[in-house]
Amino acid sequence: MTLETAWLALLGLLLAGYFVLGGYDYGVQMLHPFLGGRDGESDREGDGDGDGDGASRNAALDAIAPFFLGNEVWLVAFAGVLFGAFPHLEGTLLSGLYPLIVAILVGLVLGNAAIQLRRRARSARGRRRWDVLIVCGGALPAVCWGLVVGLLLHGVPRRADGSFHIGPGDVFSPFTLACGVTTALLFAAHGTAFVALRSGPDLAFRSGNLGALLLRGAAAVGALALLLTLFGAGASMTNRGTSAVIAALFAAALAGAWWFMTRGHAVPAFAATCCATALPVLLVGAGHYPYLLISSAGTGLTVDHAVTDGATLQILSAFGVLVVPVVLAYQSWSWWAFRGRTGQRHPSYF
Repeated sequence: MTLETAWLALLGLLLAGYFVLGGYDYGVQMLHPFLGGRDGESDREGDGDGDGDGASRNAALDAIAPFFLGNEVWLVAFAGVLFGAFPHLEGTLLSGLYPLIVAILVGLVLGNAAIQLRRRARSARGRRRWDVLIVCGGALPAVCWGLVVGLLLHGVPRRADGSFHIGPGDVFSPFTLACGVTTALLFAAHGTAFVALRSGPDLAFRSGNLGALLLRGAAAVGALALLLTLFGAGASMTNRGTSAVIAALFAAALAGAWWFMTRGHAVPAFAATCCATALPVLLVGAGHYPYLLISSAGTGLTVDHAVTDGATLQILSAFGVLVVPVVLAYQSWSWWAFRGRTGQRHPSYF
């Protein structure tokens, strides 16, 4: 394996890890007003103001509380690899997708701030305002990441100098919108699987039922994106055989997650949604290889043109050997330290 291939695999691994870990954060944020209260908890264990809202609607947030800021490490690491190892891709991609990247960052800031400030509200009305920002902070990045995936699969309008600029017609095309909705529904279902894994029996049951409905919706909209592709208005794939296999795996992951959720098997359901959220990254990478960026005009940016020089890759590899294991070790430790269901081992966070 060459250094270029190794760094490309690492880039995909970091983005897929972010989709898996950040995906359930976004899903829980989107659904947090609908998932109800903490099992067996009264208002006296909430904020004591007698409205019951402090005790309710916290169970879902408690499920992600120990992880939601740490999961952003994967996005930071992805951006670092993109800047360092693939500067030509970074310069083209981030400038072309600037509106969507800004929307994602706005959603991250809103969601993180609202989750932490919600508890400071002194009234039910104040908490409801924070709830709206929490939902927006989850939905905005989820939809925008789906739009980014849809644009990359379909192809972007590159100019002669290699740059590109997306307009409303590119973002709001049927295929791109279908990808955005599919990703949002998938992240929401992924969030319900995580809540079911981390919460008590009653909330786990409600989350599983809601997640099964969301998975059916994701499958239906995903099927629409597939039909658009078959009729020539969807994805432009370089490796059609590989893309078909990955699409079949994605469908199998959705079906498996639905089957396990409807039967109350939280662990395999969460494993299946993890696979489903990671596979779109693999579809973009493997389906377009050796291209990293496909143009709607038929040209593309290859790995050789996007990667930095060999000497820089060797220097980066020395740092990568040290940094990547640290990130993996931290993530493993955090999962082990905060294992178990909410309310059993750890106090309420929000």
